[in-house]
Amino acid sequence: MLLTILVFLLILSILVLVHEAGHLFVAKKLGIKVEEFGFGFPPRIFGFKKGGTIYSINWLPIGGFVKLYGEDEAGGGKIMIKNKRLMIKNKHRAFFAKSAWQRASVIVAGVIMNAILAAVIFYIFLGISGFKTDLPLLSDYKFFGVNQTNIQEIIISSVVKNSPAERQGLKPMTKVVTVNGKKITGSKDFINIVNKNRGREIEITWSTLKTQDIHKTKVIPRIFPPKNEGALGIGLFSLSSAVFNYVTPVQKIFSGITYPINLMVYNLSVIAKLVKVSLENRTTEPLSQSISGPVGIASITEGILEIQNLKEKILGLLNLAGILSISLAFFNVLPIPALDGGRLFFILIEAITGKKVNQKIESTTHAIGMIILLTLMALITFKDIAKLFIK
Repeated sequence: MLLTILVFLLILSILVLVHEAGHLFVAKKLGIKVEEFGFGFPPRIFGFKKGGTIYSINWLPIGGFVKLYGEDEAGGGKIMIKNKRLMIKNKHRAFFAKSAWQRASVIVAGVIMNAILAAVIFYIFLGISGFKTDLPLLSDYKFFGVNQTNIQEIIISSVVKNSPAERQGLKPMTKVVTVNGKKITGSKDFINIVNKNRGREIEITWSTLKTQDIHKTKVIPRIFPPKNEGALGIGLFSLSSAVFNYVTPVQKIFSGITYPINLMVYNLSVIAKLVKVSLENRTTEPLSQSISGPVGIASITEGILEIQNLKEKILGLLNLAGILSISLAFFNVLPIPALDGGRLFFILIEAITGKKVNQKIESTTHAIGMIILLTLMALITFKDIAKLFIK
């Protein structure tokens, strides 16, 4: 558990620090004063000042932040109100005093850094895996920039107590690889082989989903099984996967870019279908069950760390970090209040109209957005914690 927490916090902190570093570098390049660049969130453990910026280490080790001088006109900088007019020292170094396009550049820099980091991570991920990987499919989808082969795998969903399967060590949530040396490509294929061999011993090769360890089991399917149990006493479901193979030089050169784009576009298409199902059935369950917060992601991290094969473990962590980085980039750029995209939205309005949006309206909008985001995060976290204790 301690290792899981440390690895999870390390991944999350790297992603957020890279994001905030983007804001830092561009702000300094444009002459904006950066008051503080913090690792974690206050209270502060210690810090040092260099080039007018405090670089700090803080007690809450989740991500980081950048504090820009005059970021919100009423905070962040040494601003005084006098005769209803803003009086500010070093106004030329204040964030709000810069042009709309300069401020937009600072905001977008964090998103760009996460997108670049995701590309780097996936180049490493695909390089280690020999430019071959696979992705579970919830719906038919054609990916671009890669040779794609769709396959079906058989997953044992349940094992009946005192059945031949249980007595011979077959377990739920494991993958059937072969039966009598024949690769299984569908549930019908598996059922046909089992039924043809009732009363005779068959050899099943299976692997665990988490660790990918291969096991072999010899079992005799029952000729006359109890009602609704089947010859082996197991439940099955099919899992479709897309196998990616980057073959040509062009595919390999652009793989670190096309792979995360494919992931995001596919995930958005799945989310759209889940929203449709939720609306049609008037329930949020299909959508809510597909979303995870920090606790859910930490649980995924724990599953990856349980993988015995070191190479597969490294690939799993890289894949998770890459997905989180590209997701952070995408959702941060959406026009959601309190996020970078929300701030960018108001800056773009100013750039188009030539007039700044009323500061009070913008601040109130971001405050409401933050409350909604924190509420959603609390609900998702509660759901993730409940999953750990309720089957």
